[in-house]
Parts: sequence; structure tokens; C-alpha cells
Amino acid sequence: MAETHTRDTDGMPTIREDDLTDPQTLQLIAEHVAAMRADSPEESCHVLSDDALRSPNVTVWTAWEGDTIVGMGALAALSGTHAEIKSMRTTAQSRGLGVGRLLVRFLIDEAASRGITTLWLETGSDATFLPARSLYESEGFVECDPFGTYRPDPNSTFMMREVAEPTISAGWM
Repeated sequence: MAETHTRDTDGMPTIREDDLTDPQTLQLIAEHVAAMRADSPEESCHVLSDDALRSPNVTVWTAWEGDTIVGMGALAALSGTHAEIKSMRTTAQSRGLGVGRLLVRFLIDEAASRGITTLWLETGSDATFLPARSLYESEGFVECDPFGTYRPDPNSTFMMREVAEPTISAGWM
């Protein structure tokens, strides 16, 4: 597992760039893919497999408590100044504990450090995805039109956020 971009802040999970070889990472990706395929019609399912996450334009980070994975998130470069958040997932045991918020803030900070000025994301529009949409809204994301290769889809909610200042120092919860 790559140890670059590691951050461990006052009892928070450690976030590190992931090379997608750890069995726990692959298991979390498999759970994510299965859940997204179960919750979204095929034509509206934009989840990335572990192979797709290995694309040169995608970087994946995982959150760890000790030697146990608790979440993941990725940035996919869209252009020199635009990126998309992909593959946000926390383990069932870590839901509601702030791991998702920590990862979103980490990704915002990482985007800022890479010169990204706008972050985009696509998530589901039904009730299953309400916690995700609420999290993104609370972190400054607003609904927008489809971006990149996405097309209008009643099963998708598109969101964006300008990247300005780091947020990780604002705390985990």
C-alpha cells in the first residue's frame, strides 16, 4: 500500500493513498460496486470497478483505524482545474461516525493542493442516497446540471463545489 499523502490527525483515522492491492480495499470496492448496482438502474449506475479505479487519471485514498479499513474516496481528473469525487464509501461499522465527512474534507483539501478549482460529483437521487446528498450539501456542494459525459437522468443528482480553502483543519465531526 502506498504511504504517500498520509494524514493522521488527533485520533482521526489515517488517510493514505491506496494502490488497490490490499484485500480490505478490494473488499470495500466490491461491496460498493454491488450496492450501487443493486440501488441504481443499469443505465444510471456510474460506479467504478477496481480496474477502472486504476486509471491514471484516478487517485484513491482509504481511511484506516489501525489496520482496519473504514472508508474510501477517489478523485478523477476531468481537466487541469476540474475533478470529480468518485467511489465514496464507508464501512457499515463506521457509518454515522464522521468518516465520510473526514474523507470529503480530505478530498477537497487534496484537490486544492493539486490546483483544482471545481469539484463535481454524481450521486443517486432516491432516498437511499439522501445521507450522501446531505453530507455533500453540508460541505458546500450544490446541485448543478450534468457535467462531463453525464446526461440528464432522473436517477442521478449532480453536484459541484468551488475549491477555495482547506477544510480538514475545521475538524472531523
